[in-house]
Amino acid sequence: MKNRQTKDIKLHPDCIMCLVNKYMKNLPAELDTETKSVYLQKVLNMIANAPLSTTPPEIVRDVAKMQKQMLGTEEDYTEIKRYFNSLMLEKEPEITANLQKAEDSLYLAICYSMLGNYIDFGAMESVDEQKLQDMFDSACDIDLGEEYANLKKELETAKELVFLTDNCGEVAIDKMLISEIKRLYPSLDINVIVRGYNVLNDATMEDALQVGLDKVAKLSDNGSDVAGTCLNEISKEAKEKIDSADVIIAKGQGNFETMRYCNKNVYYVFMCKCMMFAERFNVPRFSPMLLNDLRMK
Repeated sequence: MKNRQTKDIKLHPDCIMCLVNKYMKNLPAELDTETKSVYLQKVLNMIANAPLSTTPPEIVRDVAKMQKQMLGTEEDYTEIKRYFNSLMLEKEPEITANLQKAEDSLYLAICYSMLGNYIDFGAMESVDEQKLQDMFDSACDIDLGEEYANLKKELETAKELVFLTDNCGEVAIDKMLISEIKRLYPSLDINVIVRGYNVLNDATMEDALQVGLDKVAKLSDNGSDVAGTCLNEISKEAKEKIDSADVIIAKGQGNFETMRYCNKNVYYVFMCKCMMFAERFNVPRFSPMLLNDLRMK
């Protein structure tokens, strides 16, 4: 075990503790004692028996399936998703005006898109709307680091871009970023890929259509029910688009967890919402990140 490559281990001790705490604290309501015990035993067994190469989003998917089979219930984020999609659409005029005034509109659009990743009910119990607004108000202060210059240079010569979305609400801000990329690089072929099925508060085709993503780029889903992008599980069509892309922009921590070290030209755009990643990157929690898969240490 000592010689095992860290890259191969995706289920870290902190992830295991986080998953256990998540399911201990969020037991389905109104279960009798015996059912609670059996349910928790099943959850803990699934976590304990998962290979270390398994990502947390895959375990979340498997637990959700087990819960539906055993209890006939599942988490429903429909109203939350509609609410945050609408809320972020209301911010579009203000953000668009700020982009038009910006010295580097692409830079600012990426910053806004990063901050939209805060809307995540999988990684957090709640979303503080005032905190989100405060983040948007200070979007100009974000440092994207050295990878921004690399991304900008590659977009100038790229022919195909694949944009992998993450959460509801966030997807409305992503639309503004994609619109900006399309304006700056009109010859670029842009494919946007959303989740294939409802999972947590992740964006599906329904969310993408609600925010008008179909009006700015070609839109499809990945055929998967994982809160991320497992390349061995997504549809053949989605895999082909990703494989042929010159540049891939992958939003969110779930996409980072499931795709990292895939050896593709992926730019991960996300916010460090869990302490494990914050400590790994030596940054405060909720720090925005722009990383490239080919150059990650």
